[in-house]
Amino acid sequence: MSDLETLESEILAAVAAAASESALEEVRIATLGKKGSVSERLKMLGKVSPEERRELGPAINGLKARVGEALAARKAVLQEEALTARMEAERVDISLPLRRPPAEEGRVHPVSQVIDELTAIFADMGFSIAEGPDIETDHLNFTALNFPEDHPARDMHDTFFMHPRADGERMLLRTHTSPVQVRTMMSQKPPIRVITPGRTYRCDSDQTHTPMFHQVEGLVIDKGSHIGHLKWVLQEFCKAFFEVDELKMRFRPSFFPFTEPSMEVDIGCDRSGGEVRVGEGNDWLEILGCGMVHPNVIRNCGLDPDEYQGFAWGMGIDRLAMLKYGMPDLRAFFDADVRWIEHYGFRPLDLPTLFGGLSR
Repeated sequence: MSDLETLESEILAAVAAAASESALEEVRIATLGKKGSVSERLKMLGKVSPEERRELGPAINGLKARVGEALAARKAVLQEEALTARMEAERVDISLPLRRPPAEEGRVHPVSQVIDELTAIFADMGFSIAEGPDIETDHLNFTALNFPEDHPARDMHDTFFMHPRADGERMLLRTHTSPVQVRTMMSQKPPIRVITPGRTYRCDSDQTHTPMFHQVEGLVIDKGSHIGHLKWVLQEFCKAFFEVDELKMRFRPSFFPFTEPSMEVDIGCDRSGGEVRVGEGNDWLEILGCGMVHPNVIRNCGLDPDEYQGFAWGMGIDRLAMLKYGMPDLRAFFDADVRWIEHYGFRPLDLPTLFGGLSR
């Protein structure tokens, strides 16, 4: 019996010393396995006398039961310790703020915002949107718009020309969105009311100019359109875009090959205090160019200028964004600086509407 007591002490000590479930499994196999120390003693019961068997049997079975209980208890402790260690390693600090969802994190670029605002305003006036390719022919970009060959006005645009093609024609990056107006007049029958927002390209770069910029032009072609309609459209647009109730405007004579008469448009503003406030004060700010579509342009597009007339205008979208939202340098629009877009960008789900507000 003393032998069994010694064996039990050794086994329980080994169970208590097991530092992992794998080590504990080794102890179990060494004691209760097929050739384990306790199992071997159970096998010996068949070789002893009945009297000894009655005494040793209960003792050895009691030892087996106590070892099993000790193994189960130690296993539970090791599993608890392993779970605690895993939870500690995978701890999540729920006191930290949640990351903002994409709809909150993202920002709409001011240029995209202004295009949406323009679209909302002119759509309310009955205009649709027309688009065209960035790479244009010399004919559509200049000739069809009443720019004669070698005319000095072509030099005003600082054009990006491409290498001549096999037929000698040179393609170019469009210098304005006016070619879209030509394409529209050649493909649609009047009446026509469209705006043409898009990218344009000129070889120029400084604080207020970039080689690629955004422009929006408008075109109306009809039998009864006149300059009074033009003035009303532009005034209502500027009032809605700058979100003012009253706005002074003046029209100055100018020159564009594709309009006659041609005009530059100024709006009233206040420049005091280091900022431009539209709709206030006695200063003037140039905002866009416009005019009645030249009869030659109407004729070049396959329409009869004696039957149809119209008006057109054009303005820089980037410049409008700078004026309305107080951005000092146009070049920052294209730097892809996350800090800039976080400061000047707009919430993606706040779509501009005339009834809900353009720039909420």
